Amino acid sequence: MSNKRIVSCAITGSIHTPSLSPYLPWKPEDIARQAIDAAKAGAASVHIHARSPEDGRPTPDLNIFRGIVETIRAESDVLLCITTGGGVGMTVEERASVVPAFRPELSSMNAGSINFGIFPLAGMLKDAKFAWEVPYVSATHDFVFVNTFKTMEGMCRIMKENGTKPELEIYDVGHLYNVQYLLKKGVLEAPVFLQFVTGILGGIGGTVYDLMHLHQTADRLFGQGNYNWSVLSAGRMEFPMCATALFLGGNVRVGMEDNLYLSKGVPCKSNAELVEKMVRIMGEFDLEPATPDEAREILKLRKKGE
Repeated sequence: MSNKRIVSCAITGSIHTPSLSPYLPWKPEDIARQAIDAAKAGAASVHIHARSPEDGRPTPDLNIFRGIVETIRAESDVLLCITTGGGVGMTVEERASVVPAFRPELSSMNAGSINFGIFPLAGMLKDAKFAWEVPYVSATHDFVFVNTFKTMEGMCRIMKENGTKPELEIYDVGHLYNVQYLLKKGVLEAPVFLQFVTGILGGIGGTVYDLMHLHQTADRLFGQGNYNWSVLSAGRMEFPMCATALFLGGNVRVGMEDNLYLSKGVPCKSNAELVEKMVRIMGEFDLEPATPDEAREILKLRKKGE
């Protein structure tokens, strides 16, 4: 499958608020529908956050997650990657509860703590629809997204017990060394799946130089064959960084969690549009999106139905 690449799609996330785009899905039924449509467009994996149906605020409510998960599973065999990142202010227990509740094949786990700054978005929310939006993003001016070694070890064990593979979110080079420690500790097993998260204020930048540094460090620490990797980049660098990853043998993530624009000045109207563009770019270089079953094989996931 040397010409196959996994396309992941992050449907809604917990960064962008409803006022930043009229197309951002935040009602549970819209999140589920856009995930299904993204899969039809070529995504092998969909990354799921939940939001309040009243005002779009990120939520750990398992009942809301359940509606999203059950709807997707009823109509698609796409891989589910459910977040344990959650949203600003959620407890570790709230963030991890989705794993035993739904036993997804993949679940995201931040591979270390990070200053996570989305406060610049406040300047774009002068006419916010909901009262929570500006305080929510502004609070990250004094916020550390905490993932201690104890927290990471605990989450890895919970995932292992439930047959879930961690999708390890790598926001900076030090997080790769954290993964190396977790492998030596025995709470992670090779091949690990690394998601290089670039362009977030507080983490590594969204440039080709930064991506090469992450990729070369991972090669040196883990060795080829002991890890799979993907890249995402926040904002306008989403497609340039993903295209670069293709040439390096990596996989890609797009989606409205990371980027709200299809091209300069053109808002995307759905997650499927972003996936379709990514698939078109791949096709120009004779690459193909992996199917969900092919992605399961590439990532060494449990077999469907287990």
